[in-house]
Amino acid sequence: MPRKRAVPKIQTTLRLPRALHDQAKKFVEASGTNAQNLNDFIVAALRAYVKLLERRQIDAAFAGMAEDANHRREAQLIAEEFEQSDWEALELAEKQSVSADASR
Repeated sequence: MPRKRAVPKIQTTLRLPRALHDQAKKFVEASGTNAQNLNDFIVAALRAYVKLLERRQIDAAFAGMAEDANHRREAQLIAEEFEQSDWEALELAEKQSVSADASR
């Protein structure tokens, strides 16, 4: 079985509110998570939070596109170019769905 590649790590110190520390530790000790220890729990929580923040950045970028008149115009032109093929694909999918239902 291939070994996992070691991820470079750094050591740091955290100051946590006692209640948060105790609550997280209870989850780890109760095996309510995949974390083997409190460190793993904190790493997983940080990863999830970073992923959330990255998603918000992406969403904000797309929201800005909605306000961009040039982007809206370009998107409309692209939609019009593919309108015929979109309808053809929809009709084909509906025919396949109907024939699959009929053969049951």
